[in-house]
Amino acid sequence: MPGAPRAGLGFTIVVTVLSVLGAGLMMLVLAMTSAPAILFLAAALAALPVGPLVGGYLWLDRYEPEPRALLIAGLVWGGFVATAAALVLQGIGFMAGLGDDTSLAVVAPVTEEASKGLFLFLLLWWRRHELDGILDGIVYAGMVGIGFAFVENILYLAAAYNGTDGMGPGGTTALTTTFVVRCLASPFAHPLFTSFTGIGVGIAVATRSRAVRWLAPIGGYLLAVVAHGTWNGSTIYGPHGFIGIYAVVMAPAFLSLVAFAIWSRRSERRMLTAALGDAAARGLLPATDIGWVVDLTARRRARRWARDNGGTAAERAMRDYQQAAIELGFLHHRYLRGTPPPDFAARGQAYVARIAAARPHISFPGQVVPTR
Repeated sequence: MPGAPRAGLGFTIVVTVLSVLGAGLMMLVLAMTSAPAILFLAAALAALPVGPLVGGYLWLDRYEPEPRALLIAGLVWGGFVATAAALVLQGIGFMAGLGDDTSLAVVAPVTEEASKGLFLFLLLWWRRHELDGILDGIVYAGMVGIGFAFVENILYLAAAYNGTDGMGPGGTTALTTTFVVRCLASPFAHPLFTSFTGIGVGIAVATRSRAVRWLAPIGGYLLAVVAHGTWNGSTIYGPHGFIGIYAVVMAPAFLSLVAFAIWSRRSERRMLTAALGDAAARGLLPATDIGWVVDLTARRRARRWARDNGGTAAERAMRDYQQAAIELGFLHHRYLRGTPPPDFAARGQAYVARIAAARPHISFPGQVVPTR
């Protein structure tokens, strides 16, 4: 894969440096915000929706799991880099004399979606081979949004308790209200907004059109800003405006995104079946193995079979075989669509080599277990 190691190194350096700087700034901001005990309470409450949200995105990502390191990088980027950048940019807007309503409805959506979306643009630029389509874009966008919401919620919860949010005297009642609104009623807000950018990035990876490759990410970002601005702007008109936007726009948009993501996940099975069928016809892997690779229940059954009959080494070989076959399926699909990446041949040969190396050491239920 010519150029891939250098591109990967560049991505790692930029993300690591910015994450360290962002973490330092946000730790300073948090330390200046409230007492340690209140920050601990706010962090504990803000963490409650994180597990279910991450679990939901990992469920969507089961066919071809993204590298855990990149998913964690997305969370860290959202929590530290995006929040720090948004605070700095919004501070500049405040010094420029922008009013509270303008900052809330315009400046915050523009800066926050830009700072979150930058991670996706860096992936598209330097780690494009990790993006196979729209679902991958949604998953990475979700991780960034979750990280951002977690840290932002700490700030909001602490401010509510201290009474520095401009909404009242503070205390446990204010803290509870903020927790219900931000962590229970709308924990999906930031992942939802950034998902529009993720969809645009996913479209850019899959399209044949050069114009769409540029316009889709920009259009996705603009939709993210509009959705975010609509949500923030609803609070300007008081509780009724907030409830109205939540019921008419936010909840249906979130449910629509969930339905779209589930549909995309199911369509991946059909796509992989077709792509691997063509690959099998070309002699790249046995056609009889395809069902054990693309069906998630059969995949788990095959791993249990391997573990029961050959121990952890056999299970590891099965996992590697299935993962290589899935990666080959996504890559071959892009080839069939006419949108192969520049390193298509090298990556394809690497996956075929992994398949060939693992296949003699595995068997599927009902097959003869190979001797070792």
